[in-house]
Amino acid sequence: MQQLPEPLKAVVDQLAQLPGLGPKSALRAALELLKWPQPRATALGQSILDLREKLFFCDRCASLSDSNPCSICTDPGRSDEQLMVVAEWDSLITLEEGGFYKGRYLVLGGLLAPLENVNPQQLEIARLRERLKEGQVRELILALGTTLEAEATATYLKDMVERDFPQVQVSRLAQGIPLGAEVKFIDRETLRQSLQYRQKL
Repeated sequence: MQQLPEPLKAVVDQLAQLPGLGPKSALRAALELLKWPQPRATALGQSILDLREKLFFCDRCASLSDSNPCSICTDPGRSDEQLMVVAEWDSLITLEEGGFYKGRYLVLGGLLAPLENVNPQQLEIARLRERLKEGQVRELILALGTTLEAEATATYLKDMVERDFPQVQVSRLAQGIPLGAEVKFIDRETLRQSLQYRQKL
């Protein structure tokens, strides 16, 4: 196979480091970029630079923002009594798109994963402790998912809050059978959690 020209190879190597892009997909993307008019390619390059230079993490919630503190943390219409903990920023975006949660957030920046050497010191747990020390939070809502790492993180946070902040109630998003699904098609673990977190009618 013919060697790629060095400028093309450099772009392919960089693109291949993105999640979901292997060498072949990166090559296709780079070749597509070559077809773009110069102004469009330049605008993409500038957008990438702006992404790094104009976005930063909010000091209060660790969310990505173009202002510090972010618009959610400065919104007077939100409740300071509820604090929802999410693993990553994209979870916050999904919840915000729903428009039904009116409390505050804290982005952990990941989940505990001992096998991958992700420990509490690498997450925003110190920032969470500072928020709880302020004394305004009455309910901590864990919105971390249902993976093993999410369960381990939820247990760690629940134990920490019960030990150090007993006045704060800890809850989690409901788990179980999705709306519109039939019981006979649900996997065993989802059924187990549905039974465990059943609701009184």
